[in-house]
Amino acid sequence: MWKPDRDSKQPLYQQIADYLEQRITLGELPPGSLLPSERKLAEQLGVNRSTVVQAYEIIRASGMVESMAGSGTRVCGHKWGMDPAPDWSHYVEGGTFLPNLPFMRRIRESVQSGEPFINLANGELAPELSPNKEIRTLMMTRPFNEPLGYGDPQGYVPLRMTITSFLHEQRGIPATDESILITSGSQQSLYLITQCLLSPGDAIAIENPSYCYSLPMFQSAGIRLFGLTIDEHGVNPDDIRALYKQHRIRMVFLNPNYQNPTGMVMNPIRRAEVLNCCEQLGIPIVEDDPFSLTSFDEDAPPPLKAMDRNGSVLYIGSLSKVAASGLRIGWMVAPQSVIRRLSDARQQMDFGLSIFPQWIAAHLLESSALNPHLERLRDSLRLRRDLMAEVLYSKLGGEVSFQLPKGGLNLWCKINEEIKDYRLLNNGIKNGVLFIPGSVFGTEPGFVRFSYARSSIEEIEPGIDKFAQALRDTLSIKK
Repeated sequence: MWKPDRDSKQPLYQQIADYLEQRITLGELPPGSLLPSERKLAEQLGVNRSTVVQAYEIIRASGMVESMAGSGTRVCGHKWGMDPAPDWSHYVEGGTFLPNLPFMRRIRESVQSGEPFINLANGELAPELSPNKEIRTLMMTRPFNEPLGYGDPQGYVPLRMTITSFLHEQRGIPATDESILITSGSQQSLYLITQCLLSPGDAIAIENPSYCYSLPMFQSAGIRLFGLTIDEHGVNPDDIRALYKQHRIRMVFLNPNYQNPTGMVMNPIRRAEVLNCCEQLGIPIVEDDPFSLTSFDEDAPPPLKAMDRNGSVLYIGSLSKVAASGLRIGWMVAPQSVIRRLSDARQQMDFGLSIFPQWIAAHLLESSALNPHLERLRDSLRLRRDLMAEVLYSKLGGEVSFQLPKGGLNLWCKINEEIKDYRLLNNGIKNGVLFIPGSVFGTEPGFVRFSYARSSIEEIEPGIDKFAQALRDTLSIKK
């Protein structure tokens, strides 16, 4: 976030006025935009309120903004001395692709504000958990001789061949390079499925709670979502049959290993029953499997795709949760007809992923450094999980309950008293800690998802301390 330069000879109020005028002139603040209150902007910029008052007076005098009692300060509909700009508000409120959920936008804005939050919301690896050293070594020791034109929209062939071996050895999945599509992370796989394999009005079944509820891409595509309640064994195949009978669901979306957000692992009997159920009904399963290689104490159960004999499962994987989210490397294993359809759409979107991250991923996956990295990652995540659990027990033992996940990056926590999610999140932000309220994932208020992977290990205890204070502040409102 922009800040005024205190070492400049130009007064702070003039710097702020110039900055706001520039944003208005460039159209970043279009006509009708509401500016922050004087007090709020002063807090964001770390200046006195009187400094912001002076800045607002300057741009008000220029005719660029106007202030009305009770309505705040807004950019004028016609900027003084200039032709009117397009009313972008009509455009940004249109379109078919919905914005992120309000809670998610609030969290993202807090992260981007530059304020020193402890981030227990972000479900990605901390920089020190990624194989940065291993990737640097690969880049220094292997010559890059690949062409720099548009690549194969299905993905870099050596990477697809490497993933074929990787999936067979690590997850027991039989595949060929022709049955693999390289994507820009798991979410692009989900997006391609919603856009190419489903139609507006189609119904799908997803776990409840589920990460899928936090993705407006389903509603943007006109897809109807129906929840499958999770018990200690996973989803119940009878619920799938009931939804199929009532709504003619077209697909079932599952995350069987260390499910996001609950950490649940579907047991082997349920896996066989669910797969058999969907085969009988003739509906495909989309299996999202980002966390299996983070299993702490024992190997994760085989994925549904390893049990699939009829091509009923579309399998999605990614390096984001086990290596680096910034590589933007994911993959889908599917029947070749599906891969061809999605590759065609992929070519229309971006002509294929950049060769550089695909080249790095191919060498990393076949490197002897991969398994040692995964072992260190699992040890580090287990340590962070145990520390978070210990602090939660000591600080909030009677006020929250949870079960230790055996893999993944997240801890799903139930608050034992009735609470309003938005108040809890607001108080968390005030206290300097970020987390995700459970209602983002489709459940009722009173749950929280903490990630123990993104913040440093030194931040976990003070982060839970801050959450405990936010919880006390929220509960005190009821008393």
